Parts: sequence; structure tokens; C-alpha cells
Amino acid sequence: MTLADILRKDQIVADLKAANRWEAIDELLNLLVQTGKIKPEHREAVAAVVRKRENSMSTGIGFGIGIPHASTDLISEVVGAFGRSPRGINFDALDNQPVKLVMLFLVPQGQFQKHLHTLANIAKMLHNKDFRAALEAAPDADAMFAAITAQEPKK
Repeated sequence: MTLADILRKDQIVADLKAANRWEAIDELLNLLVQTGKIKPEHREAVAAVVRKRENSMSTGIGFGIGIPHASTDLISEVVGAFGRSPRGINFDALDNQPVKLVMLFLVPQGQFQKHLHTLANIAKMLHNKDFRAALEAAPDADAMFAAITAQEPKK
């Protein structure tokens, strides 16, 4: 799965308000609730799973990228939300640099291969310097979504 498989325009925040990784995760989880991807009554349980994963090791992978992710039995398909922080967020990243692009995704419990492939595909896309620059320069969520769909491999 790639970013365009997971995201819709309404699952992108062009200006995260978050000051740290926990606030960023909460902001993106709230968006998943608003867009109907997570049931409101499951929000706290899903948040706990993401926090547990993030506490084991930061998903700030360097280059201004954070990819918080987790598996849960409270969803039936891969879901995600994407946020951009023009100011940068302290994510306790591996390179100690602030994170500007945050891709939160959740995979149904027991789909380990799908989880790994999705994480690898997202990391590969976001490691592309030109793609990151396009996302950072995009004026709004619509333009960010257009940049994401333009990155899709041609079928």
C-alpha cells in the first residue's frame, strides 16, 4: 500500500498545530475519527496502541519524517492521516532534527506482512528529497494530495 492508497484529501492536515509528537499523533487520530476511519468510541484504545508503539522507539526516521504506526483489531482496513508542520515538531527523531511531515497509519491486527510493506513503501516515498520538497512547498491539503497522487507508480 502507498500513500495514495491510504489517503484522501480530507485525511491531510497542511498545518499541524502540534508542538510535539504526542500532540501530532492526537491531532491525526482526531482527524481519523472526524473522517469516519476510526469509531469515536475506539479512539482512546487506538491512541493507547500507537503510544505504546511510539514509546518502544520513536518513529521519527530522519529527514524531517515521522511515521507513527500500529496494529489494532479495532479497524478492518489500513487507514491513515498525513500532517505537515511548517515549524517542525520535536519527535525524538533518530537524527535529532525536527519533523515536518508526519504519516500516521494503522493496520488491522494480524496483517504483519501488509504492515511491513506499507511502512517500507511510505518510508521509500518520503525519503525522496524532491517529493518531500513538493509536500513542504504545497500551499494546502489539496496541493499536497495532488503531489502524493503524482508520486504513484504508473500502472
